[in-house]
Amino acid sequence: MELLFLPGSYAVCPACHGSRYNPETLEVDYRGKTIADVLGLSVDDAARFLADVPAAARSLETLREVGLGYLRLGQPATELSGGEAQRIKLASELQRARRGHTLYLLDEPTTGLHPSDVQLLLAQLNRLVDAGNTVIVVEHNLDVIAAADWVIDLGPSGGDAGGRILVAGPPEVVAAYPESRTAPYLARRLSS
Repeated sequence: MELLFLPGSYAVCPACHGSRYNPETLEVDYRGKTIADVLGLSVDDAARFLADVPAAARSLETLREVGLGYLRLGQPATELSGGEAQRIKLASELQRARRGHTLYLLDEPTTGLHPSDVQLLLAQLNRLVDAGNTVIVVEHNLDVIAAADWVIDLGPSGGDAGGRILVAGPPEVVAAYPESRTAPYLARRLSS
């Protein structure tokens, strides 16, 4: 209950215990789990639980491939970061028929990702490119920049002191450009 001038007051519903389902719905179970139990699972756990359900297994595996195995199935969209929301859209696209000739524009899709999940995401982005699509990524993650075919480095700083193209080309060209603030970090990443 939201109160106008006082802090909100919250209590768990005694009928559904916070699951948001009526008792009749909660009586139905699948292998010992109600819909509320399944929606409480992470994508990784749900993939194991629903491995023998082809449509669910395919969708869940695609979410895992873009590094979202840790999300709860029933997690509200309002709790997702921008990067997570983009990766959910990317997973949806990866499940569609491959037509090629599509432009994908992603803004910081690695936000909040563990480094190993960044590698999973890169593999999926490469799948899109290999299928004849174009992928443009606005990104600061050096693994993503180093894996790009073409990099456009803007600067020399941010805000009013930025926005000019300093250098454009393959990552090796950007890494060698002396006026780029990205160059020394990218050079170290490329040499490792």
